[in-house]
Amino acid sequence: MDKTETSGPGRGTVTQRAIEEIKAMIAEGRLEPGQRLPTERELAARLGISRSSTREAIRALTVLGVLQARHGSGIYVTRLEAGDLLETFGVVADLSRGPRLVELLEIRRVLESTATALAAARITPDQLAEVERHLTAMDATDDPELILAHDLAFHRAIAVAAGNGTLAAILDGLSSRTFRARVWRGYQEAGAFDRTRREHAAIHRALTARDPEAARAAAAAHVGEVETWLRSHLTDD
Repeated sequence: MDKTETSGPGRGTVTQRAIEEIKAMIAEGRLEPGQRLPTERELAARLGISRSSTREAIRALTVLGVLQARHGSGIYVTRLEAGDLLETFGVVADLSRGPRLVELLEIRRVLESTATALAAARITPDQLAEVERHLTAMDATDDPELILAHDLAFHRAIAVAAGNGTLAAILDGLSSRTFRARVWRGYQEAGAFDRTRREHAAIHRALTARDPEAARAAAAAHVGEVETWLRSHLTDD
């Protein structure tokens, strides 16, 4: 056993080192996506630490989505699909309150504007038609639930059109339905339906014109409006 593990403070250091070493094994190809992890005993021997610290490292990496436990089969390296690894964003978005919600909207504004600019340069006719379909559906109803569903789909279609799967996965997590519903409900109570529709229309026009800078500005303004509203109504509920 590594001597540093005999004390409380050292234990965390050893476990963290084990986490970094396992991550390095994956990054360097010594463990491949989808591959079964060596047994706890074998891995502990390879890392030169106790089985308990190895177990803690495996548990932490499983929570993060880097490793996956399969009942009756063992621990496997996740296949590293962006959506799987970034599910944590959705959890954070769902559980966040107060100032953290504003921080998430700020992150979303930065990433959404970038994704929309990329989409303006890369969007296909079929993808543009899908964006327009959701815009039309939003304009055709005053049902908040339907508008929310098409709003989510509108932005998801744009993120996919940006052509960067990891960016789309991050935005999908930041735009989880629960999070958006909470913000949307209060925002729309302020009578912002028409403004929201205008903002979506501006984004669509920029995409149709294939103008990345106009698309970036329209998306930033759209998310920025909600962000500004939320800052002015900040509560911890």
